[in-house]
Amino acid sequence: MFSDKANKVFQEVIEKYHVINTVGQEFTNPYDEKEHLIEHLLFRKCWIDTVQWHYEDIIRDPNIDPVAALKLKRQIDASNQDRTDMVEYIDSYFLDKYKDVTPKEDATINSESPAWAIDRLSILALKIYHMNEEANREDASQEHKMKCQAKLDVLLEQRVDLSTAINQLLQDIENGDKYMKVYKQMKMYNDDELNPVLRGTKK
Repeated sequence: MFSDKANKVFQEVIEKYHVINTVGQEFTNPYDEKEHLIEHLLFRKCWIDTVQWHYEDIIRDPNIDPVAALKLKRQIDASNQDRTDMVEYIDSYFLDKYKDVTPKEDATINSESPAWAIDRLSILALKIYHMNEEANREDASQEHKMKCQAKLDVLLEQRVDLSTAINQLLQDIENGDKYMKVYKQMKMYNDDELNPVLRGTKK
């Protein structure tokens, strides 16, 4: 099933990142774009999410230097754009994969595209990894570990449910019971023609 593949790739990404565990480390994609396109896209997507997860940790440091914080905010903005772009690439993969499927007359549209559901699965993999760390942190109190274990149990259940839903959605699209309709993200804050602050700097 697709979600098994995605979860495996996400786990691979997160474990690889934490070997060095720094946001500035070099990125290499082990999956060839021509031979293993979806794995290539999934790996890149989760790597972006993983780096951004740690950007968000760093910027919450109450003692962070204001100049460094501003630089990091710009990096988070760029990361958000990369994340959105990758979601669209993944949806393009599915649009191409199912381009020859003719939807049934009573086919319905889903509230989110496959790639945006996969986006949530990637973030969920990060939540599970870090909650597991907290549930087993040696210097934490027993109460803390128990609370985190309870949260981890919920996250693991959520992953099963989300994985099942993604598999079902893809099956429904393949069968013609649902159809894909993808809207390009119309983000305005990075566009110097749409963001009034950026537009003003061009004068």
